[in-house]
Amino acid sequence: MRAVLRRDFWFERQRVNAQRAIFHQWQMLEDSGCIENFRIAAGLSSGLREGWFFADSDAYKWLDAAARILRDFPDPRLEELADGFTALLAKAQMPDGYLFTYNQIHFPGTRWQNLQIEHELYCHGHLIEAGVSHYQASGRTRLLEIAVKAADRIVADFRGKGPAFTPGHEEIEIALLRLHEVTGKAAYLELARQFLEQRGRDPLFPLRILRENASAQKRGRLVRQQKQAYLQAHPGCPTHRLPPGNAAPGPRSAHLRWNLSALSGKYFQQHAPIRRQTVPVGHAVRFAYLQTAAAVLARRTGDRTLLPAMLAAWERMVTRRMFVTGGVGALPALEGFGNDSELNPEYAYAETCAALGCLFWNWELAQITGEAQYSDLFEWQLYNAAAAGMGLAGDTYLYNNPLACCGGVARKPWYAVPCCPSNLSRTWADLGKYIYSAQDGELRVHQYISSELDEGPLRLEMRSGLPWQGHARIEITAAGNAQPVRLLLRRPAWAGAVQVRVNGEPLPELEPAPAAPPEPTDSGYDPRAAGWIAVERAWQAEDVVEIRFEMPVRRLRAHPRVKGHAGKAAVTRGPLVYCLESVDNPGTDIFEARVDPNSLKPAADDALLGGIVKIEGQTVDGQPLTLIPYYLWGNRGESQMTVWVKEE
Repeated sequence: MRAVLRRDFWFERQRVNAQRAIFHQWQMLEDSGCIENFRIAAGLSSGLREGWFFADSDAYKWLDAAARILRDFPDPRLEELADGFTALLAKAQMPDGYLFTYNQIHFPGTRWQNLQIEHELYCHGHLIEAGVSHYQASGRTRLLEIAVKAADRIVADFRGKGPAFTPGHEEIEIALLRLHEVTGKAAYLELARQFLEQRGRDPLFPLRILRENASAQKRGRLVRQQKQAYLQAHPGCPTHRLPPGNAAPGPRSAHLRWNLSALSGKYFQQHAPIRRQTVPVGHAVRFAYLQTAAAVLARRTGDRTLLPAMLAAWERMVTRRMFVTGGVGALPALEGFGNDSELNPEYAYAETCAALGCLFWNWELAQITGEAQYSDLFEWQLYNAAAAGMGLAGDTYLYNNPLACCGGVARKPWYAVPCCPSNLSRTWADLGKYIYSAQDGELRVHQYISSELDEGPLRLEMRSGLPWQGHARIEITAAGNAQPVRLLLRRPAWAGAVQVRVNGEPLPELEPAPAAPPEPTDSGYDPRAAGWIAVERAWQAEDVVEIRFEMPVRRLRAHPRVKGHAGKAAVTRGPLVYCLESVDNPGTDIFEARVDPNSLKPAADDALLGGIVKIEGQTVDGQPLTLIPYYLWGNRGESQMTVWVKEE
C-alpha cells in the first residue's frame, strides 16, 4: 500500500532528492571512478578500478533510488542516466549472472573468496533490489532480468550449503525476499531462509575470519601491485581520486574492541543462531538488515518462532543501546553497538545507514504485531537519526551522526565509502509506502505525512502540519464499501493532550494513553508510550477526521546509569530533537551554558534554514539561546553542536 506525498515537509525533501541529490550522487559516482569500473568490466574501457571492493553497491543503490524517484518525479535526464547504466550492467554481467567488478577486473575466474569481508553477496543483493524497485515502479523488466540472472547464479552456487557460506554483511536476504515477492519463485525465499538459519552455527568461525582476513589483505596487496604496474606502463593514464575516509572521534579501545568483536563473530552477527540473538551487537547496519530480513521472513511465512528473540533485541536496543535521537551504534571503528548504557554523545557513531535499517525493521514489526511503538520509533528515527544524514540542498551528507561536536565533523559532498547518500535517496523516494497499512477491515495511519491514498478500504487525503504544528486533517474521498471500517490513528509517545473530531464533532471518549513503561530507557525517549486511537464507522465521501496533538517543549533526561549526563537534558518538541549550534549562539560556550528551563518556548523563523520552528530561551544569567532541530545542524559550515544541554 503506497500513498503519494503532497506538499508539506516531506514532499519538499522528496523534491530536493529528485531534482538535486540524485544528480549530484551520479556525478560523484562518475568522479570517483565507480561507474567507470563497470565500463572496464564490460570491456568498454581500460584503466584502473577505483574504490573499495564493495563499491559496486553504491552504484546499485543509486539505480534503486533513481527507479523509485522516476515513479513520482518523471525526468528525461534521470531516465536516460538510469537506462544507460542498466544497459552498461547488462554488458558487464557475465553470461552466468555473476557481476562483481572487483573480481572480474582484478581476479578473473575467481568468486566467493572471502564472504565475511569482501561483500560479494551484499553487492549482488543491492543489484537485485534495484531490479525489483525498477520493475515495481515502471513495470519494465530489463533490469529485473539482470537481477534474476544474478539471483539464479547465487541459488545455484549456494543452495544447500552450510554456515561457512553465509554472508558477512547482511542484505542479500532482504533482496531475495523482495525478488520472491515479485516473481513467486520459491528458491529465492528458501535461500534467504537458509542464509538466516545458518548464521552463528560455525564453531570454527574465529579461524575462518582470520583466514579470510589474511586472504583479503593479500588480494589487496596484489591489487595495489597491479595498479602500480599499470601506471608505470601508462604514465599519462588519468586517475580518479577518492575523497578522504570518514573521521570520527572515539575511545582508545575502539580498534581493540573491533578485533574482539570480529573474532567472536558478534561484529557479523555470527556469534549465535538467529533465535538466540536477543542482544543487539556488532556492526549496527548489519544488525538492522539482519533483523529486517528475519522480520520479512516471519511475516511472509508465518514463522512466529523468529519473533521472541527479535522483540527482545528491539527492547534491549531501545532501552539500553539507543541514543535520544534514535541513532544506534555507539562506537567508531566497530561502527556498531557498545555495551549497555554506553552512550557517549561525542563518540556516537549513529551511522545514517543504521538509522535507515532500523526504519525498515520497525516497519516490518509494525505490520507483524500491530503495535504503535514500532511506528513511533520509525517516526522518531526518520525525523532525527535519518533526516540528519542529508543536507538541505541535497548535495552534502553526514556519515556518522554524533550528538556533540567540538569540531572536525562536517557535512561533505562525498565519502570514500559513500553508502549513505543513495540509501537516503531510495528511502526518501519511497516514503509513501510507510504511511498507511490495511487488513481485515482496518486502516492504520502510521505516520502523519501529507499524502493521498488511492487503494484499500478507504480513499483519503491527509494534510499534516508536522513536524512544526500538531495537527492533521484526513478527508475521506471514497469508501470501498458500505461496511464499517476501523480507522486507527497513532497516538505519538511525544504528544500531550490529543483531540479527535469527526465531521466537527469531538469523539465522545478517547482510549487512555498507554501506561508508562515500568522501567525508563537510558536515552530518555520511549516509543513504548505510543498507542492507537480507534474510530469505527461506515465512512462516506467527504467525511473529515481532524486530530490535534499538544506539542509542548519537553526536556528528556538520560538514566542516571548513563555516564556524563547528570544535570543535562535533551530538548524536544513533537517528533523533533533540538540542539544548540555555535553559529546560532555566538559568544556562548554551548557546552557549559546552563539553560533556564522556564525560558524555553517555540518560535517560528521563516528566515532561518528555510523556515522552521526553533526554540528560544536563555541561560540562568540571562544570555539568549537558540536551539534548532538536530537534523538541520551542520548546514552552515563547520560548527560546534550539542544535543545535551546543562540545566539550571
